[in-house]
Amino acid sequence: MIVRSALGIPYSKVTPKGAYLNRRQLIAAAAGGLVAPAAGFAGTKLAGVVKSKYSTDEKPNAYRDITTYNNYYEFGTSKEQPAELAKNFVTSPWQIAIDGAVTKPKVLDWDAIVKLAPLEERIYRFRCVEAWSMIIPWVGFPLSALVKAADPLGKAKYVAFETYYNTKQMPYSRYAGIDLPYVEGLRMDEAMHPLTILAVGLYGETLPNQNGAPVRLIVPWKYGFKSIKSIVKIKFTEKQPPTTWNIRNSQEYGFYSNVNPEVDHPRWSQAKERRIGEFFKRDTVKFNGYGDQVASLYSSMDLRKQY
Repeated sequence: MIVRSALGIPYSKVTPKGAYLNRRQLIAAAAGGLVAPAAGFAGTKLAGVVKSKYSTDEKPNAYRDITTYNNYYEFGTSKEQPAELAKNFVTSPWQIAIDGAVTKPKVLDWDAIVKLAPLEERIYRFRCVEAWSMIIPWVGFPLSALVKAADPLGKAKYVAFETYYNTKQMPYSRYAGIDLPYVEGLRMDEAMHPLTILAVGLYGETLPNQNGAPVRLIVPWKYGFKSIKSIVKIKFTEKQPPTTWNIRNSQEYGFYSNVNPEVDHPRWSQAKERRIGEFFKRDTVKFNGYGDQVASLYSSMDLRKQY
């Protein structure tokens, strides 16, 4: 079963993190009962996190798996490079600019971002287009909370996202092979779906830089490249926005990019996947196993053509 109503897996039953870490001691949570501490302190405990009903029953990957095997082309194109090359990435202060077809364009600073809604731990399946997958205990809140705060106009049909980009902080980005800054987009009903979240942490702590600190998108039924990292701009639009990998190669990367074993990547099959930490491959599940919750969004679409 993918989504359950229980309060989630207690940390005591999650893969022990201490066996994998050689990191500085955790900083105490912000004084005074704040929802979360300031951005920019990777490994800081997040306060006020509640367990969510939107979680898988599967055991999360080890913290080491999640934080040392990453796609973040601004910090290198190999899976191991981001953990090393992003370690000095400055994420404080942080703001997100919101504009476009909204009645309330605004710039949100970090304190305002984390107070949009209560923080929840959501243990989600995460599937990469390269046919590897993980189980990740994200901490975040529904994207719909930010959408409602922006009060989009009726003509707003899509939500466009843009990531932070600075060649001084990201010198290896010159070798990325893609147009930067990275951009992504969702249809409005996808953005408003309760499974879609803005993540600010994992394993109960703030996001490490290589995982998209301080705030990133998570859409668990889509391939991982849709879950844009280090967001600085959100724009509401009437027309479908451009997306980085679709710009790079529209024949291989469609706008929707739903996990679908029936639609292969032109250069490899999507029928199987390998869970990080496992030897044998497993069958890919359509919509990454969230079909009961999201298939209705695409009931009138030919997913072989609108991939």
